[in-house]
Amino acid sequence: MAPTRRHDPERRTRMVDAAIRVVDAHGIAGLSHRRVAAEADVPLGSTTYHFASREDLLVAALRRVGDRWLADVAAWERALPADAPLAGELARLVQESLTGGRARTRLEYELYLAALRHDAVQPVAAECVDGLAAILRRRTPDDATARALAALTDGLTLQLLLTGRTPDHAELRTLLAPLAGAGVNSSSPSG
Repeated sequence: MAPTRRHDPERRTRMVDAAIRVVDAHGIAGLSHRRVAAEADVPLGSTTYHFASREDLLVAALRRVGDRWLADVAAWERALPADAPLAGELARLVQESLTGGRARTRLEYELYLAALRHDAVQPVAAECVDGLAAILRRRTPDDATARALAALTDGLTLQLLLTGRTPDHAELRTLLAPLAGAGVNSSSPSG
């Protein structure tokens, strides 16, 4: 009698979540089918069935992390009052991502920067870049400003991650203000 195959519709999702945990614990270099299988508590053959290569695991992990990050940024933007000073709110977003969620932000950027060495990851990283610019476009006068503001926000976050510096709200707001058009309300405590 042939063994019955266990129906496990959540297995792929568990493996992607396991890949994220493996990268968080061991870095990109530590990502392997074997580690993901152990972390997800599935047979090694399951990981190779669902993800033909290590790059496929990396792409799936970045896609999951990137989708969550963009959903969070979109929710942040929707929650802002229409007249909220963008420079101050973006400064707060960067500050909170590095004080309350530094480990999560480090993981997001580690996966995001994997696109530098892994061609298969580049389109997913580009979706994150374009997604942030699209969200910021709802608060800026044009696409160029939204893209520049997304690049500056990314750059500031990355610099703070790399240096370990504590983000200073006033300094961040001052750096973001020329692009964010934050002359209005820029001196208010919330701005």
